[in-house]
Amino acid sequence: MRILVIEDEPGISGFLKLGLEEESYAVDVAEEGKKGLYMALTGEYDLLLIDWMLPGMSGIEITRNFRKEFPHTPVIFLTAKDTPEEVVFALQQGANDFIRKPFNFEELLARIQVQLRPKTGEQSIFKLGPITLYTDNHSIEKDGKEITLTQKEFALLEYLIRNKGKVCRRSRIIESVWDMHFDYDTGVIDVFINSLRKKLGFTKDDNFIQTIRGIGYMAKEE
Repeated sequence: MRILVIEDEPGISGFLKLGLEEESYAVDVAEEGKKGLYMALTGEYDLLLIDWMLPGMSGIEITRNFRKEFPHTPVIFLTAKDTPEEVVFALQQGANDFIRKPFNFEELLARIQVQLRPKTGEQSIFKLGPITLYTDNHSIEKDGKEITLTQKEFALLEYLIRNKGKVCRRSRIIESVWDMHFDYDTGVIDVFINSLRKKLGFTKDDNFIQTIRGIGYMAKEE
C-alpha cells in the first residue's frame, strides 16, 4: 500500500515516514501544498495524510481538487483544528477521517487500517491460472496448496495480477512496489520475477507472467 504524507513540519513528516515504513507501507512526503497536490494527482496512492495548514495550498484545497479525479481514495486530515464545525467542514470537503495533533501513532495506524480495509463488495480475491491471491490475509494458493512468498514477492505478484492483461512498465513497477524512483536499477525486478516463477511453479512454457522485452512484464491467462 502506498501512502502520501503532505506535511510541512519535517519532524512530523519524518516520524510518519519512518513509522509507516516499519509497518510495511510505501511512503512519499511532500512539504508544500502545490507539490503535494501534483504528487497526489500523478502518483498511484492508496491513502493520503494531509495537514490542514500548508504553504502554497491548504489541505482543504488539495482535497477539493484531489476529489475531482479520485473520489474514493481515503484522505485523513492531521491538524490542530478540532472544533465540531471544523471537523464537519473537513468531512464535507472530502476527508474520510480527522485526527488531532499531537496524535498517538497507534491510533493513527488503526485509523489508516480501517480506511484501507476492503469495502463491502470490493474485490479481495484475484486469480491467475492455478494461482489464487487473497489480499485480506496476504496469502497465496496454487491448486489449494498454500505458497509462501516474501513481502515484496507478494506485492509484486499482486501488482501484476491487479493489472492482468496490461503491460506493466518497469519504471511503474519499481515505483509502486519498491517505492523508488524510475531511475533506480530496475534489474532487481528481474531477480524477483525469476523467484516468483520458481516459487509458483511456472515453467518456461507457461505464459502466466510474460516478459515484454524492453518494457516490462504482463500477467496474462494462457
